[in-house]
Amino acid sequence: MKAKYSMTLTACFLVCLLLWIPNSCTSSDKKSSSSPVKWYSYKEGLAAGKKEKKNMLINFYADWCGFCKKMDNETFKDTPVVNYLNENFISIKVNSDKEQQIATDFYVQGLPTMWFISNEEERLTSLPGYVPADRLLPLLKFIHTESYKKMKFSEFLKGKM
Repeated sequence: MKAKYSMTLTACFLVCLLLWIPNSCTSSDKKSSSSPVKWYSYKEGLAAGKKEKKNMLINFYADWCGFCKKMDNETFKDTPVVNYLNENFISIKVNSDKEQQIATDFYVQGLPTMWFISNEEERLTSLPGYVPADRLLPLLKFIHTESYKKMKFSEFLKGKM
């Protein structure tokens, strides 16, 4: 009986080990971005947006904010999101505790909060709260292609997805 129990336990251990090894040895292409988001300070980002004629994403965060850290570790490390941001936007990161006046100017009331602004500093829209990568990417495309001028986001999703 002991030998049968020991053999079953060993078999379970080996199955678990075989299931674990492939997952630990391979990294997900979606979550392991070799090139991180290129973040600018507020002033540098505004200047770069005007110069490069790119829309800007302003990410308001704080060091103590759990969902801000979750976005940093997940959403802003997702390869398609990182690539799309770096190619099509100027990404600005603002610590709302250290740069309170900027956060006040943008009416930031909770964290994280993202603002999208045009290269002419026109405020396009804000997006409060945690946003996973699969929800942020379509919004980035909607803003970048200026589809917001022609249709609702729901219409965009029906046509693009």
